Amino acid sequence: MRKFLLSLTVATAVPAFVLASDDTMGHDMSSHGDMSSHDDMGSHEGMAGVHAEATVNSISDGMANISHGPITEIGWPAMTMDLPMMEGAEVEGVEPGDEVMMMLEKGEDGMYAIRALSPKE
Repeated sequence: MRKFLLSLTVATAVPAFVLASDDTMGHDMSSHGDMSSHDDMGSHEGMAGVHAEATVNSISDGMANISHGPITEIGWPAMTMDLPMMEGAEVEGVEPGDEVMMMLEKGEDGMYAIRALSPKE
């Protein structure tokens, strides 16, 4: 009898879940606009992150030593620090001594890491 009730419960719960997911689960999607175009996927525009000007002191595998001014968005004072680089970080053409625009993103661990370093023009 228990197996029958369990089977009946699962059999009725699955279709209800599928139906709920088909109607976006009650979320109003009208404010999301036309999401069919991904033309800006390669740019940093629209990406979440913190941008700051910095000087690159050194770069090694997966780490950069950076000097930056205050970053008020995240409450950091001016400092020189080692920052990890996110996997796939965009740092091409950046060398020690370069003035850069730095983009930081908060990782799943809650720590900030470098997503990109772009030479200042």
